[in-house]
Amino acid sequence: MSTSNAPVPANEMDRLLSLAELDIDYSDYQVTFQDLAKLAAKVTGTRISLVNLIDSLTQWTISNYGLDIEQMLREDSVCQYTIMETDHFEVGDLSVDERFKDKFYVTGDPNVRYYYGIPLKTTEGLHIGALCVLDQERKTLEPEKIELLKIIADEIVSRLKTHKVLENLKSRLLEARQTQKKVAHDIRGPLGGIVGLAQIIRDQGEENRMDEVLEFINLIHKSGNSILDLAEEILESHKDKAKPASTPQVANGQGFTLAIFKDKLEKLYGPQAKHKRIAFEVNTSLLTENIHFSKNKLLQITGNLISNAIKFTPVGGRVVVDLQLLIDQAKPVLRIAVGDSGVGISGENIEAILSGTASSTGGTGGEQGFGFGLALVRHLVDSLGGTIQITSEPGVGTTFAIDLPQSIY
Repeated sequence: MSTSNAPVPANEMDRLLSLAELDIDYSDYQVTFQDLAKLAAKVTGTRISLVNLIDSLTQWTISNYGLDIEQMLREDSVCQYTIMETDHFEVGDLSVDERFKDKFYVTGDPNVRYYYGIPLKTTEGLHIGALCVLDQERKTLEPEKIELLKIIADEIVSRLKTHKVLENLKSRLLEARQTQKKVAHDIRGPLGGIVGLAQIIRDQGEENRMDEVLEFINLIHKSGNSILDLAEEILESHKDKAKPASTPQVANGQGFTLAIFKDKLEKLYGPQAKHKRIAFEVNTSLLTENIHFSKNKLLQITGNLISNAIKFTPVGGRVVVDLQLLIDQAKPVLRIAVGDSGVGISGENIEAILSGTASSTGGTGGEQGFGFGLALVRHLVDSLGGTIQITSEPGVGTTFAIDLPQSIY
């Protein structure tokens, strides 16, 4: 299938942004949706049920029943067609459909034939994935069973949103605790000074000389002002947090560390590299790998870069991810570098990526390009107040370097 024939929704960028806003860790939801995946299969009488989310290049199975699968290329999936539909997508026999008859899940185990998919639709009407049921035999689903599938699909989206709200609450509680500690620490010094100076004046009693008393009062005044400045700083901070969502916010999301980040990336993207026979490596700084920082959109940004690097790296090549937390600056910075030994990017195309006008191209293994992954990365990096740099040499490889300001815990 050529790239031009790939089914892409007209609102694809909005769809990807909606998925990114949920800030989903695709490896963490198996248990969360296990009951709903099983219920979908039992309701329809099918052997397999999958909860799939679809990003720019990959279909992520965040929960499954009857088939142990975690991901596949978007271009190989049936659900890529489901997100194109307003209501559902059904295939009676995949083995006689030109789009699917040669797919690995049709020609080999589990040899599926029947497919029925319901889009996972947000309240804004954007399709972030699909709930699907499959079987080795053709099925006929009664209207009441289809309605139950739609209810299950709505519940999946509702749980994803609820999980995001809970993550935000956890983040705010963590930030509140850190603010409380900072306030206690910052106030203790000035207050201690005021109490100490007042104690000296009291103890000296009539022996106090006027010039010393004036000096002490001046010091007390300065200490009092420092407390007022701190109070003003806290109030301004709360005002900033109350600004509209369009204002770049960095410290959202649950605490993360470089060690956790590395483990997630290896688990999520190692299979993609192995499938294409590409060496995949994630490196961290040992000195800072256990310091907590915000995980906001990190998996979405880095994952898109890794998938893109794998796409444009030939068999036998290499993709290396370097993660560093730079804490010796005025503002801590997370530096993410994704390098590959792929085909490289021309200077003209680098400018197009940075300006958001890049078009889609095919990968070295015949993978389809959907042209939205790097545009999404650029948008997310900008929204977090970060920077992106691209260095490349055609035929040698490309490195994407992202710097994101952080709040460390």
